[in-house]
Amino acid sequence: MFTGIVECTGSVRSVSPLASGRRIVIEAPVTCLAALEIGSSIAIDGVCTTVVALEGDAFRIEAIATTLSRTTFGEYVPGRPVNLERPLGLGGELGGHLVQGHVDAVGIVRAVTRHGEHVLVDVAMPPEVAEVTVLHGSIAVDGVSLTVNALPAPDVFQVALIPHTWDVTNMARLRPGDGVNLEGDMIGRFVVHYLKRTAPSGVSS
Repeated sequence: MFTGIVECTGSVRSVSPLASGRRIVIEAPVTCLAALEIGSSIAIDGVCTTVVALEGDAFRIEAIATTLSRTTFGEYVPGRPVNLERPLGLGGELGGHLVQGHVDAVGIVRAVTRHGEHVLVDVAMPPEVAEVTVLHGSIAVDGVSLTVNALPAPDVFQVALIPHTWDVTNMARLRPGDGVNLEGDMIGRFVVHYLKRTAPSGVSS
């Protein structure tokens, strides 16, 4: 479990093919590497992954075909900046919102607009994310816990990035047309799933 509070940013060092996936090596600051061991979990751009090797100032993960098809991992090239977060420890501070690291879908950036000291980012989202997204609710974008600032259209949400978020995450790389990993609100997902499952049975309040 994660919180969507990015601890540090790393960068893709290399990407190489596997029989049914890709091997990805991520360079990271010592602050994120210090507690990592082989088998540790770490969220990369909001995707929960497992460390399979440590390589000095970097770590290696393996992404299977399913992960490549559901996230932006398939777009990774050397030099790309990535958001990193280690799991939430029991008793740790929950600064963002509960994030599982299970990406629902890839959204597409529609617009990036500076508005005073903030940056507004509009993102097109698929139906499975739209149905659990509400105004002023939580959403994880590339692993960053954000608040839905506006819903300009049924399939578009907007977030407002404060200068700190812009500076300490990889959000400054975003341009219209870029893909971003989206994880909808966990509680919303469970509520929608429950209502869909029970509606045919006639369950009512």
